Amino acid sequence: MYRYNKVIIILMTLLPWLSIPLLGMKTFKRFLPGTIFMSLYLITEGRLAEKRRWWWFHYNVKPNQLAEWPLIFGPFFVGAIWILKYTYGKFNTYLIVNLIIDSVFTFFMLDWFKKIGYVSLVRLNKFQLSIVFMIKMFVLYGFQMVYERLFKRASLNGGQVNGSQS
Repeated sequence: MYRYNKVIIILMTLLPWLSIPLLGMKTFKRFLPGTIFMSLYLITEGRLAEKRRWWWFHYNVKPNQLAEWPLIFGPFFVGAIWILKYTYGKFNTYLIVNLIIDSVFTFFMLDWFKKIGYVSLVRLNKFQLSIVFMIKMFVLYGFQMVYERLFKRASLNGGQVNGSQS
């Protein structure tokens, strides 16, 4: 990979973090658990994708590390918080926003990433990748719903999730 492309990957990882102060601390804390959960999910998915050769990263940030790390901890991590901030509680809006963003990534950004030698699809086609993205979309929203229900119930019960006293 050319030095120029390495700079692009580094910027892709770091630039989204510059928007974090604009989110507000309350929003960041509210959606951080769901985003962390999804990041762990993506790491697991990346390991599975490596074994099954769904896609191939031509460039690794560090040896023996998932090459998806710049995507996971850059645009995905920060983007998930932004998307949840503006769409959580409005599922249809969440669905449409995610479909648009995932389609832009799948049908435009992926070609550019392939061109710069970052990643290529191997055993998945773009339609199948869209299905993978759709699954992640539902998992993130579902996790956030469950988390908030448990968290709100715990705060209403004085910290006890099931309402029992110690």
